[in-house]
Amino acid sequence: MSQKILIVDDEPHIRMLLEQTLEDFEDDGVELLFASDGAAALQTIRDERPDLVYLDVMMPAMNGFDVCRAVRSEAAIAETHIVILTAKGQEFDRRQGADVGADVFMTKPFDPSAVVAHTAQVLGL
Repeated sequence: MSQKILIVDDEPHIRMLLEQTLEDFEDDGVELLFASDGAAALQTIRDERPDLVYLDVMMPAMNGFDVCRAVRSEAAIAETHIVILTAKGQEFDRRQGADVGADVFMTKPFDPSAVVAHTAQVLGL
């Protein structure tokens, strides 16, 4: 079974930047998945069971904090590794990310090498 990464952001250029940052993992058999809003992200997590999710906060349909909270409340997907990746970097936002169960909180603009290193660590590659 191949490993999967879900990239969730309503901004197409951010999805593309993350895809370019993570595309080398495809050489290791990792599948990249995408969603552009929170509701689609939650459905993709339920359907595809990604190993790692890079999740924006400010999105239509359902924000990233609500997606994370929903994932943590469902036993079948609760162990999904979630990285909140947002421009909202205030202490309040970080605390909210921890409160909803995010594994890691990263701010935009993101450091591509930090994203690659974290991904390799989580996937064991």
